Amino acid sequence: MSEESKKQFESPLEPEGEEKLSPKERNLTANPGDRIADESQSIEEKAQQLAVDSPDITGDHIKVPTYFIVEEPDGEQKALHHVKDAEEISDVIRQARVDENGDRVWW
Repeated sequence: MSEESKKQFESPLEPEGEEKLSPKERNLTANPGDRIADESQSIEEKAQQLAVDSPDITGDHIKVPTYFIVEEPDGEQKALHHVKDAEEISDVIRQARVDENGDRVWW
């Protein structure tokens, strides 16, 4: 392949002659709010993060938390990432039930 042909396939995001960075190092995600922090965070810090905070096409303002905070049966709180832990979040939702009075009962 000629040098000219190779240049067609080079990414404009990576300057020539510089070390190639991984997608994580370049902060490339579909949504920056999907990114998991490198340093440890408290439950409170995770609870405040938003993955999406913008208007949609209808003009409604959409907010999606990065982490869903759930309470385990033993009372301990756990932060579930909306992408990485999606299956576990679904399991938690399936456990929710409503009794005959319309009150939520957890199984």
